[in-house]
Amino acid sequence: MKVGIDSIAIDIPKIHLPICTLALNRNIEPDKLIKGLGLHKMSFPDVHNDVVTFAANAVYHLLQQEQIAPHEIARIYVGTESGVDSSKPIASYITALLEQQLGEGAFRYCDTLDMTFACIGAVDALQTTLDYIRLNPNKKAIVVATDNAKYDLNSTGEYTQGAGAIAMLITANPRVLAFSKEVGVSVQGVFDFFKPRRYLSKNEILNTTDNPEWFGILENEIAVYKEQPVFDGQYSNQCYINRTSEAYFHYKEITNQTGPLYQKWENILMHLPYCFQARRTFVEIYAKENQLTDEIKVIAKSEDYLDFVTKAIFPSEIASGQIGNMYTGSIFLGLLSTLAYHLQNESDLTNKKMGFIAYGSGSKAKVFEAEVQEHWQTIIAKTNLLERLNNSTEIDFGTYISLHKKERKQSVVAPKNEFVLDYIEKETPVLLGARYYKFV
Repeated sequence: MKVGIDSIAIDIPKIHLPICTLALNRNIEPDKLIKGLGLHKMSFPDVHNDVVTFAANAVYHLLQQEQIAPHEIARIYVGTESGVDSSKPIASYITALLEQQLGEGAFRYCDTLDMTFACIGAVDALQTTLDYIRLNPNKKAIVVATDNAKYDLNSTGEYTQGAGAIAMLITANPRVLAFSKEVGVSVQGVFDFFKPRRYLSKNEILNTTDNPEWFGILENEIAVYKEQPVFDGQYSNQCYINRTSEAYFHYKEITNQTGPLYQKWENILMHLPYCFQARRTFVEIYAKENQLTDEIKVIAKSEDYLDFVTKAIFPSEIASGQIGNMYTGSIFLGLLSTLAYHLQNESDLTNKKMGFIAYGSGSKAKVFEAEVQEHWQTIIAKTNLLERLNNSTEIDFGTYISLHKKERKQSVVAPKNEFVLDYIEKETPVLLGARYYKFV
């Protein structure tokens, strides 16, 4: 029995900052980012957007696209590293928002859950859901990847920012992709990239030696959370290479395959924290598989490797260069980009294999493969990915700064036919911090 992705939908910001604009305002040569990293646009959430609205909109699009009734969905599992609450999952927000449009209690018997492991959390959610469908082939489930990849202003990660959500319908006998049961894995606990709770004393904040009550906080120690991560770019890149290489060869070992494994894949989908990450790191695996002894930099510039990149990796980069990093959604954005590319070029992909190489900081990698199914074109045509990329509204640098600092109060592009963040409760004691949404 085949199990996998039956349909897919996406929701991304309607605004972007041109990378050239960011580069010029940061005194960076634009070609360093455009030609060096493959970056062209940086999508950014508008005032009314957050990871909940992206997720709910993606799922709502999916349900409408496939005309699926709520009672048909047995579970909605979310992969994210941008949760808005340390207890209440995004998945529970999604069903509440959907019920505003589809009827109260419509998802009463739908299981919901969030899974977090940096950028690989949605892959984890996908795999546990695939196993669920294998045990319950008459059920349908949805996996959502939703994130806001936000970095500090003037940091080395600033130009990789992006946001959005991808929702995938998981069923038996899928129309898009059927996944392998085998999964190669590599794990090591490291601090290459993380989002810690940071602590300040009231002494530091209030310049006092006492411990007065402050906004209801009795403790002297105050926890501070930032959306932006703590990271070491070079170390994280090396962890990425180590984990993905180890997981790749682990998958090759447990599937008893000989010869260069990547040659059996029509395309390769890797986590893309920036557009050219895959082509700049897969060269390590390429060299080992072909027993090449030249320097990695020499191999990366060789005609054979560049031809391989154009065929196997380039299609996944198209959307990434226009959107930016989507954390858990990046590998699935690469998938959607690849399929949209082949649809546009009328490629015959049916029964071809795709290789997935996922990574999450902290750190873990997983490698698995999928087979393209007969009706993939019909589904991918519904997403209109390439059209949506072209319809984004350009913002200027000042608008970007005000959005980043959360100083702007009015949306850049007025929302229409979508879920939006309405307000956050600031007065009612038993609801302080509660987030409320509406459909406009």
